[in-house]
Amino acid sequence: MAKMLTRGLLCAVLGMSPVAMAQDAEPAAAQVKAPDADAVRDTWNYFYKAQGQGPVLVEAKVCTEVAKEGPNKYECTAEVGPEGIKAGTSVMLWQAYLVPQGDSVEDIMVQSKQGTVVRETKDVKIKGEGWRARQWTGLRLNKPGTWTVSVLRGDQVLKEIQVKVL
Repeated sequence: MAKMLTRGLLCAVLGMSPVAMAQDAEPAAAQVKAPDADAVRDTWNYFYKAQGQGPVLVEAKVCTEVAKEGPNKYECTAEVGPEGIKAGTSVMLWQAYLVPQGDSVEDIMVQSKQGTVVRETKDVKIKGEGWRARQWTGLRLNKPGTWTVSVLRGDQVLKEIQVKVL
């Protein structure tokens, strides 16, 4: 009986401990550095007044998952790391752009190369409908080796990402 009482008391104490309570608490909001006023003004000016000047590629990631709902909707939720991926794994190039309001851009391409051999090129279309235009383009990296995934606009390379395929 004393043993059961001790166990019950121990469970109650552990259940009310700060460590246990901290695990149940909502995660604190991440601190985000506020941009300076000039950066905000430049962004506003670009979005509202730079029609015809093209998009700004802000981010690009090779991902295996993009969230379809929830707080991370349309975000890359599983980025391919330096350890690489298995050949044939479904991947996509997730991209985020700032596009001047009202603009429609249709001259962006996503290209995958294995070594120096171009394996696939896909057109990307984005519109300046909001502060952030996101797009994800499916890729086939079906052979082992070092691959390069590129975002191109005409002959200009906006971003290149190396991917190790096992």
